[in-house]
Amino acid sequence: MRTIRDLDTVELIIKAQDLFDELRRSERTIDAGTLRALQQSGNYVVGLFDSEGDDEVMVGASIAFFGQPARRTMHSHITALLPEYRGRGWGRELKEHQRQWAFSREVGNITWTFDPLVARNAHFFLTVLGARATAYVENQYGIFGGGDAGDESDRLDVEWALADIARPPAEDAVVATVEIPSDIESLRASDPGAAHEWRLKLRADMAQQLAQGLRIAGFDAARGYLFVRA
Repeated sequence: MRTIRDLDTVELIIKAQDLFDELRRSERTIDAGTLRALQQSGNYVVGLFDSEGDDEVMVGASIAFFGQPARRTMHSHITALLPEYRGRGWGRELKEHQRQWAFSREVGNITWTFDPLVARNAHFFLTVLGARATAYVENQYGIFGGGDAGDESDRLDVEWALADIARPPAEDAVVATVEIPSDIESLRASDPGAAHEWRLKLRADMAQQLAQGLRIAGFDAARGYLFVRA
């Protein structure tokens, strides 16, 4: 059985910190003190638990905080699952819980960033959830030692309009595509140099399409990012 609930004790907060540390390995994503402060000030700090009998383990967590009051937004800092629990629909369940939590507090939009080279995230965020890409930012967080394997941290900014989920573009509206590797994470482990070349290629390809006034309207596993006229 799985449950999603607030991380409202110090013990649970520390478990979440440990979970994020395990995923990032060499880089701390967020410390327990900051998590506790976000939780106590009314932000979204939850864990996803898998239980069998009396045994319960935290297998995922999601952290988001309120944005500009006038825009009725939240920014989702991190939503993560342990690798062995991915591909079960649990990530979608966690994001849907975040969506309903935001709705109940009169929040209309959730923003976040992700590495545009990670195909599984591009598919999940743009195709499954229906979030919209709003900007491509070069090296947004500097050089990471964890998830980007020491490479520059280019990011795609997205916005999830909770009452107006985006749909894939019509086929005849797609005027350009930009491909990415199917599994950049494995490539980073086996050939960091080749992974960095993909970073530079994607950066150049994105700049070229955006400079022509096109916008990212979706993602296709076979073709990559789908561009339409703005």
